[in-house]
Amino acid sequence: MFRYILRRLLQMVLAFFGTTLIVYALMFAGQGDPIQALAGERPVTEAQRAYLTEKYHLDATGVGGFFYRYFDYVRSLLQGDLGQSLTGRQIGDILQAAWPVTLKLALIALAVAIIFGVTAGVVAGIRRASIFDNSTLVLTLLVLGIPTIVLAPLAQYLLGVKWQLFPPTAGSQPTFYALLLPGIVLGSLSLATALRLTRTSVAENLRADYVRTARSKGLVKRRIVTVHVLRNSLIPVVTFLGVELGNLMSGAIITEGVFNIPGVGFNLFRGIRTEDGPLVVGIVSVLVVVYLVSNLVVDVLYAVLDPRIRYE
Repeated sequence: MFRYILRRLLQMVLAFFGTTLIVYALMFAGQGDPIQALAGERPVTEAQRAYLTEKYHLDATGVGGFFYRYFDYVRSLLQGDLGQSLTGRQIGDILQAAWPVTLKLALIALAVAIIFGVTAGVVAGIRRASIFDNSTLVLTLLVLGIPTIVLAPLAQYLLGVKWQLFPPTAGSQPTFYALLLPGIVLGSLSLATALRLTRTSVAENLRADYVRTARSKGLVKRRIVTVHVLRNSLIPVVTFLGVELGNLMSGAIITEGVFNIPGVGFNLFRGIRTEDGPLVVGIVSVLVVVYLVSNLVVDVLYAVLDPRIRYE
């Protein structure tokens, strides 16, 4: 297991450098005037141009200059300095204020997916071809067919404006109740996928040889499902939820934008819209680490859920 984790950590390092290099190149290398790219559509004075040239080492030109700037950025990043956005704010301070909000939103969405999705998936897998099973399949198909850009405004209008069950927007300091509706919207796609994965996995395991053996030994159905079937069935679900946690931690740009939630996704969208290259690269660099760590934790959990799995 130690060798496997060490190998994965080395792969994470390569993935981190590769991803940040691509994002950095997309934001800066393809621009004709890098200083104008840093400033976006705003006019740049001579003083600002001189400041940006010195700050981002833009006097180093060509391919060598680009890699010099990139490795200078990475060196600062490894020292914990995410740099400054074009507004002059420290990117670390922006993320420090945004992460708690996005974390609450992600946990609500993940809780919705686990509590309702996994539970309903287990029941649907046990009661295949029942009314409950067919109903959940139709509902999940409907949810998966509606994009978030449609589902979020629709839920905001119906549940927040028309029926006034939830606040229509979260505000600058959102409470748990204000984040509940966007959390449900954000977790709806995860819920639908988790339900279908759990249902399929439980149905397959119920037909496995070890279940027939357990039944022949006289074990009650509840013990067979909870001890044997459920544990093996959770492996693909944990894989999905672990990867999905990285998606949820990005703040789901659309959801945070519709409900005006000052989280990571909202700031990332603002950086893209205003062409704030340092802000976009800084946020994406942190999100890459979140994705990589989430995947590593999921892979390690395989051995906990299924002792038959061993890593060489």
